[in-house]
Amino acid sequence: MKPLIETIVKAFVDHPEAVAVECREGEAALLCELSVHDDDIGKVIGKHGRTIQAIRTVVAAAAAGASKRVIVQVKDKG
Repeated sequence: MKPLIETIVKAFVDHPEAVAVECREGEAALLCELSVHDDDIGKVIGKHGRTIQAIRTVVAAAAAGASKRVIVQVKDKG
């Protein structure tokens, strides 16, 4: 899932070199934390969270055959 998330996010941010995804596996889910440059957080989240929700939808569709669900979160730098 990590390469998929990185590819999607790097396509529309201003600082693609700052995109990083850390995935940790739990018992029931795979947690992927996305961190981006401070200037790009608004672009990743989008108006009313629509962009991050679209990313989550694509990732969920890609993981549909897996036994664990995938959770995508934007890491807070503050």
